[in-house]
Amino acid sequence: MIKGCKICGISDPNTLNYILNHPYPPSLIGFICNYKTSPRYVEFDKLKELLKINKKQSKYVAVIVKDDSVTLDNIKDLPFDYYQLYGYSLDEVGKIKETYKKKIITALTIKNKDDVTKYKDYENVSDIILFDGPGMAESIGFNHDLLNEVPEHISKMIAGNIKIEDLPNFKNKDWILDVSGSLESERGVKDINKIDKFLNTVHNIKS
Repeated sequence: MIKGCKICGISDPNTLNYILNHPYPPSLIGFICNYKTSPRYVEFDKLKELLKINKKQSKYVAVIVKDDSVTLDNIKDLPFDYYQLYGYSLDEVGKIKETYKKKIITALTIKNKDDVTKYKDYENVSDIILFDGPGMAESIGFNHDLLNEVPEHISKMIAGNIKIEDLPNFKNKDWILDVSGSLESERGVKDINKIDKFLNTVHNIKS
């Protein structure tokens, strides 16, 4: 069954409080820390205030796209549980994990089968492997059947244009579902009603 879920791209306290106080909160909540072209990007000062909100049962995830080293030093004292890393080499991921003592989600952009097999390079330094679509902030999907050969012992997260109506298709998959754009009323603006429906649906499938 579905292993858990992550809601990504949270950028305002009202939405965050709603999620954290939901009867069935997500296991993970993601914040866009340095990808400034994303409408979900959170500036550092705002991020600091946002993360003062008690995470309760959920874990906080810093989503970081490789473009500089300043971001990592800036956020090192913030209460993140995971760093979700895009575009970093194996050596860089290992160094980040050792330096900052955070759990690691290595994000792989999937277009074909060869992209999927890259998980083998990162499995020993990653706590979770995220298989994401090629769209970054655009929520573009990919063929999920490509993941069928990934062994069960790999902790797998899947993202890329997952919609609420798709959730029953994942009921027999031991995956963490990562959603963002499908829970928005407009690009970058989360919709409370969609979040509620998503969390309730995930709970019902897991139960």
